[in-house]
Amino acid sequence: MEAKATKLLKLIGQSEDLQFVIPVYQRMYSWDIRHCKQLWEDILKVGESKRYAHFIGSIVYVADGVYGTNNSLLVIDGQQRLTTITLLLIALRDCLENREILEKFSYKKIHNRYLINSDEVGEKQYRLVLSENDKDTLIALVDKDKIPPKEASIKIQENFHFFQQELQKLQDDDRKLEVVCRGIEKLMIVCVSLERDKDNPQLIFESMNSTGKDLSQADLIRNYILMGLEPKLQTRLYEKYWYAMEQDFGQENYERMFNAFVRHYLTIKTGDIPNINKVYESFKEYHQDNNIEIEILLQDMKKYCEYFCAIALKKEQDCELKNVFCNLLELQNDTTYPLLLTLYEDYATDKLSKDNFKEIVSLIESYIFRRAICEIPTNSLNKTFASFAKFIDKNAYLQSVKAHFLLLKSYTRFPSNEELKML
Repeated sequence: MEAKATKLLKLIGQSEDLQFVIPVYQRMYSWDIRHCKQLWEDILKVGESKRYAHFIGSIVYVADGVYGTNNSLLVIDGQQRLTTITLLLIALRDCLENREILEKFSYKKIHNRYLINSDEVGEKQYRLVLSENDKDTLIALVDKDKIPPKEASIKIQENFHFFQQELQKLQDDDRKLEVVCRGIEKLMIVCVSLERDKDNPQLIFESMNSTGKDLSQADLIRNYILMGLEPKLQTRLYEKYWYAMEQDFGQENYERMFNAFVRHYLTIKTGDIPNINKVYESFKEYHQDNNIEIEILLQDMKKYCEYFCAIALKKEQDCELKNVFCNLLELQNDTTYPLLLTLYEDYATDKLSKDNFKEIVSLIESYIFRRAICEIPTNSLNKTFASFAKFIDKNAYLQSVKAHFLLLKSYTRFPSNEELKML
């Protein structure tokens, strides 16, 4: 490992064929407007001051040629700030189309020094190549001849437009644009270069504290699964399984709901409900204790992901099932998912008929609704549904579900018609 402090622009522009590559296992670009506002305000502040530099964090990369040429740097940490600065540079380049600021910043100089490698073709011509969900959106901003993808990266577009709008406010004031350019020029990072055979990128990644947006539990799980694999295997497994799950959810739902899905998945597999803040640790423990081959694990997760999206995101193709799922969703109670996912797996493997599946979902809906009407506390529901499946006799599926509901007592009970009539 080698670490040194350097100017960010010096790092990006140090070689004519340098390229930063975001590996497939990294999360999507996720900084939002508030992060961009903070960076923008810091740039303006340091641009006005007499300070020599402003530290914005670290960039950690593997530079051993495994992923291409020796000038292809695989970014392990720092992609959020690197991408955000690139978006700012694109917006600044466009703003300076017909002029030059400080004899260093012009359309041509920014484009050729920090955005492209002019002697290369294809993806190699771009200084920064993002992972699958974001790559084409960024490329379309760098290269105006490229058509933006149909499903563009929301965060990339929003943040680029933020910088574009801020720079438009300064469009007619060279002095203020000089402040921006000086501020960008003063940005400092700690550059950490790793050697694949000597350093452990996974352990280093886990131990680093980000000054930006915290990684989600799902981000950490994806990195854990894919980071240690060889590049070709990484790409194949990511595209076949993880990227497919991201696509099933869609950009906004993935960020909002994927952590919850993994928690429900682990509940089914282990019988225990992971702490919401320790899903990653629980996942590692589950994988290591059971010594599951990575591809088999991803196959299984992908299968349950399809079930989850069918229920939670109303993607079920069967209209009758979709109707009962939608009725249950109206109650906004996600404690039911460990049981629902188990039921769906049995339905998908012909252990549970569609008619019985529909009736059981309606029973679950009635159970949740009756308890709400009777004002019975909900704090027991997590454990009730997490353990429910082990009481099901698959040779008498519907009957055993009904029997278990009737056997629930006290604060876990299924309120009777008589109890409802007394209200």
